[in-house]
Amino acid sequence: MGTDRVTDRSLLRRVLAVAALAVVAASGAGCGSSASPATSTTGAPGPRTLHSDELAGKRYCEILLVHRADGVFSAEVYNTYPLNACPEDQWTAVDTKAVAAADGALLAFRNGPRYWLMDTIAHRTTGAPVIRSFGGIAMIREATVALGTDLLAAQTPYVPHLVDRQTEFAFRAGRQVYELTDPDGHRWVMQSWSQAKDPALAQADLAGLGPRLALLAGWTYGARRLRAPLVVATVTRDAHVLQDTLMDSYSLEASG
Repeated sequence: MGTDRVTDRSLLRRVLAVAALAVVAASGAGCGSSASPATSTTGAPGPRTLHSDELAGKRYCEILLVHRADGVFSAEVYNTYPLNACPEDQWTAVDTKAVAAADGALLAFRNGPRYWLMDTIAHRTTGAPVIRSFGGIAMIREATVALGTDLLAAQTPYVPHLVDRQTEFAFRAGRQVYELTDPDGHRWVMQSWSQAKDPALAQADLAGLGPRLALLAGWTYGARRLRAPLVVATVTRDAHVLQDTLMDSYSLEASG
């Protein structure tokens, strides 16, 4: 199958997974069809750190716009957080074909809804935010994700990716967290769970999610209650991020 056949369903799922993975990793700033999305820019252009609090359980959605230039694919990603909670009736009614046509994109995807699990995010950023409306839902541009020249080489579950996101994710003491442990003993904490594949998946289901995840040999899944705060600091180094088979996203637990 060549890269020109971008409408194949299995291929679309792979593109969505790759872009969603990178964008969820980068996120942290603080519907009907849309034939002509409105665009605006606000805020100061200088470097600054944005703080988002009380995030656990907050709902958000993303729109991904896939483009190709000189044979290389990329996805421009827009996130509803912190502008709104992605109203369900508007979200399910977004006409992705109309969105893609209006943008001049090859494809447009809906990713979500998703839900944060950390308590706070501190996000270092520069430049003015770009805000657009898709089907009446305001979204902020979070990243442009490079997808390479071969969409079929998209990511697979449990394969780590490096992301320059310049953030600190913090989970408070007493918070229950959900973790993968890889064969080398490294822990990966779930940063958000997704309803893209299972619309009924709820936070109450996460503690017992392991049997559903088609884990690789040597990997384990579990839940634990934090006795001390857990901070995933990736301000001065790249974050290591991966997804499970339900598109839930995880960060490597390491300080930096």
